[in-house]
Amino acid sequence: MQQVFLKSDSIVSPLGFGTMVNLRELRLQNSALKLQKPTSKYSAGYYAAIFEEEIIDRSFSLIGNCDDYTKLEKMLILAIKDVIDKEALVDPLSTGLVIATTKGNIDLLNSNKITKERVELWKMAQVVANFFGFKNKPIVVSNACISGGLAIKTAADFIKSGKFENAIVAAGDLVSDFVLSGFQSFQAMSEKACKPFDAERNGISLGEAAAAVFIDGQTSQEQKVEFVHSVTTNDANHISGPSRDGEGLYQAISRLKHFTGITSEEIDAISAHGTATIFNDEMEAIAFNRSNLNDIPMHSLKGYFGHTLGASALIESIMLKQSLLKNELIISKNFESSGVSASLNITTEATQKELKMALKTASGFGGCNIAMLFRKMKAHV
Repeated sequence: MQQVFLKSDSIVSPLGFGTMVNLRELRLQNSALKLQKPTSKYSAGYYAAIFEEEIIDRSFSLIGNCDDYTKLEKMLILAIKDVIDKEALVDPLSTGLVIATTKGNIDLLNSNKITKERVELWKMAQVVANFFGFKNKPIVVSNACISGGLAIKTAADFIKSGKFENAIVAAGDLVSDFVLSGFQSFQAMSEKACKPFDAERNGISLGEAAAAVFIDGQTSQEQKVEFVHSVTTNDANHISGPSRDGEGLYQAISRLKHFTGITSEEIDAISAHGTATIFNDEMEAIAFNRSNLNDIPMHSLKGYFGHTLGASALIESIMLKQSLLKNELIISKNFESSGVSASLNITTEATQKELKMALKTASGFGGCNIAMLFRKMKAHV
């Protein structure tokens, strides 16, 4: 079976522009989560990672007209542009473009700034594709919080089938009134910066960001990370709540291990979904214990970026790739003491150790789950 690799990547978030800038902020334990101004729905304010559009425009104005694009489109374009600048193999005529998002431009639904058609996900994706002159129609993946991971799988499947020679996967979402209202109705927002898996966790903190990665089937002389395989499942437990016994995530991990022949002992690190809601973190803890992964070092990055919805699984996969390449475990921010019923090995200290194989998981509304396996490959000499 053809191998597929994750190559150049980029993250555009309130922590900065570019993957290395964001990684530096994580190493410094800096979070993008800030207390936002009170609103009609949140009289005491709310914690979120929001990217000021003026800062985005300073960078975007160097490559395009800021007035022609929405905030999300500009973030996606900046992330993709950074990847294209690093990769000589990107050819708009043969490279595929897969874009993951849950809400797209829905923040402008009642605005006169764009046409109503631009709120449709396919149209937003086409606007981004047209900026770079991609010949192939962009593919949109929108499946709740697993969207970013599912987009990697989609791109890999198209490359292996011969549809694309290579592909750029991009993902992005914003913190809009629409999203805030939705999570308020679930009473799922944390009063403070979120604390994944902690005893004092009481909900999520939202974030906005975009990311992109170049997916390619060709080898290179550089040390690289292979996207080995992924499995998706749906537990159909509830439209907005995970299964209490972790069955869906457990099945995704179990089938991933079965298909790849990888054992739990061969996995060196785990990037969990870790939203910091009571039910999600408990479900994950049960699923990881049922999978005999409770001793594997694990982190959630929601304490740094917030929950970036459709972008989260892609951002966290990129950071997991960096962990593998740099043999570095990233601290799970805001975790102090365990608040889940099953034991986990949450990373609380930055650690250097040899890492070869890593697992990324995500779960989302509607009962969707994804388990993804990444492997570091030795450089060719």
